[in-house]
Amino acid sequence: MAKPPAGLTPMRGSRLQVAALCWRTSPGLEILLVTSLRTRRWILPKGWPHADMTLAQSAAREALEEAGVTGEVAEEAFGHYHYLKEKSGSALPCRVEIFPLHVTGNRRAFAEQGAREQLWLPAEQAASKVAETGLKRILQSFSKARKAA
Repeated sequence: MAKPPAGLTPMRGSRLQVAALCWRTSPGLEILLVTSLRTRRWILPKGWPHADMTLAQSAAREALEEAGVTGEVAEEAFGHYHYLKEKSGSALPCRVEIFPLHVTGNRRAFAEQGAREQLWLPAEQAASKVAETGLKRILQSFSKARKAA
């Protein structure tokens, strides 16, 4: 687990989040990144699971709310990574399960419209934009898996 940023106290216990690895072919594989609300770093749409949904459905909901995209979400996670989330002056360890979502539609209006930037990039470039090492590896692995498919 990474060290907490300066000034943060680690909290015990890891929390589960879900992320949507939104992808399309145009004609090559592209990955959608969004900016986080507070730090503005490039991430996948992610959040806390919803009690009334599967993890995959929760990931798809995050993609809709944060990026306005819809599509077919995989029921099985492609992988996971860990990061430390700053919450109330503490570092909360989080495990993020990643669900591929083949984007087939865009909504004109969505919950966090205007609050985040969006960027479609080739998988290799998307991997270079994200800060978390585990997420970089997953994006690179996804790209290899799609090329092999």
